Amino acid sequence: MPATWKRLFGPALLTNAAATKYTVPALTKTRIRHIHVTNPTVSAVTFTMSIGADAAGTRIYDVYSIAAGDVLNDFGVYVVDAAEIVQAFASTTSVLNITIDGEEITLG
Repeated sequence: MPATWKRLFGPALLTNAAATKYTVPALTKTRIRHIHVTNPTVSAVTFTMSIGADAAGTRIYDVYSIAAGDVLNDFGVYVVDAAEIVQAFASTTSVLNITIDGEEITLG
């Protein structure tokens, strides 16, 4: 099963409504290896991210506050299966900038 390292999404600004940022391709398993979120403003902004459709039970970040001028770097490993989605949003539109990196593993 060959793995392909790649940028899965971004860099891109988040909106204030849950939106799909990545969908795992068919016959593929993905390991998200790095989530990078920046807040270049002078005010704290909250960040929410889920694996699956946004709901309290699918969130890996739930209204997580990112301070003014701060950066969130998450190097945890999140395994996402074929056809699953990753959704994210911020409390304020066009403030937080997100990049998601990882590896896709072709199954079969």
